[in-house]
Amino acid sequence: MLKARLADDLKTALKSGDRLRTSVLRLLQALIKNREIEKRGELDDAEIIQAVIASCKTRKEAIEQYRKAGREELAAKEEAELTLLEAYLPPPLSPEELQHKIQEALVAAQASSLKDMGKVMALLMPQIAGRADGKVASQLVREALSQR
Repeated sequence: MLKARLADDLKTALKSGDRLRTSVLRLLQALIKNREIEKRGELDDAEIIQAVIASCKTRKEAIEQYRKAGREELAAKEEAELTLLEAYLPPPLSPEELQHKIQEALVAAQASSLKDMGKVMALLMPQIAGRADGKVASQLVREALSQR
């Protein structure tokens, strides 16, 4: 289970004195704990992955803002944190795998026009969560539907 892996990695980071990893993992565990409180129950691995994705998204936005402000040292710190967090995500889909998943979702939803975009995305997103960018997938689905 991913939660146990996070706890083990935090213990290892604390023992080794790795401040950055310790900080990132503590923040992630706090985020997971808050989501468990909101849910009133344990999170499963898929929900934990969603928390990691949210944390990664926050880091990416911060990197962009720091770069705009000319704060390269802060952007570098956020990039290091992002790299640590990405290690907990499943491996990314290749473009071919993503296209294959999109085609499967189009067939499963019996999509014939852009009106079916919501149905297709509802089927597709749980399969690609954490493995592909939703914006890219959305654009590819839109292109595939416009050709039908």
